[in-house]
Amino acid sequence: MNQPLRQFLRISGSATIDGVTIFTDLDLTLKPRSWTCLLGASGVGKSTVLRLFAGLAEGVCFTGDLRVPDRVAMMAQQDLLMPWLSVLDNVLLGARLRGARPDTDLAHDRLVQVGLAGHADKRPSALSGGQRQRVALARTLMEDRAVVLLDEPFSALDAMTRAHMQDLTAKLLRGRTVLLVTHDPNEAARLGETIAIMTPTGLIDITAPTTPIPRDLHAADVLRTQATLFDHLRRPA
Repeated sequence: MNQPLRQFLRISGSATIDGVTIFTDLDLTLKPRSWTCLLGASGVGKSTVLRLFAGLAEGVCFTGDLRVPDRVAMMAQQDLLMPWLSVLDNVLLGARLRGARPDTDLAHDRLVQVGLAGHADKRPSALSGGQRQRVALARTLMEDRAVVLLDEPFSALDAMTRAHMQDLTAKLLRGRTVLLVTHDPNEAARLGETIAIMTPTGLIDITAPTTPIPRDLHAADVLRTQATLFDHLRRPA
């Protein structure tokens, strides 16, 4: 990891799209070199926050204070794979777009780690939705960035594969500043070192377990935090 890490990544303010309010009075500071998990109802603006941090929020009118990193790695909700490229070439896409020398050996290692070693030469159309999501994850994990933004990166995976990918991602992104948007309370309880629920008028901070991540699925502190998150999320807005 060669890029310097800004000490504070912060968003504080309000956002609209085409005159429609997305969120107001949001105040979120990411703790450096740790995982922040952001939950909330669909449409509350979680993905907009990621896009603002990534500098990809075209069409969003933001008013307030926004402190963003120089460069980030981001995995969007859609896999955004290039249909004319092989799986391997999709994983290597970032380096090629930057004009850097692609690290084919590392790309193969990432495909092994996400369970797609035998799919390197296939086109995305030959893969299932979950497999495509794992290719997108492998591509994100190829990027050497101090800040990583993940927008529901495991949503298309079955339960066992999801747990495995959570473990792998936590291991490979140790020491990075990670913002994970998720709808899964168990995922947030396993991976969050800071956990917040986003509402139209601000954040609800949730006390995260203090044990190291990734935490055991059945650990008592994980289950307690999961239950707390469920209780908050099921309340009427």
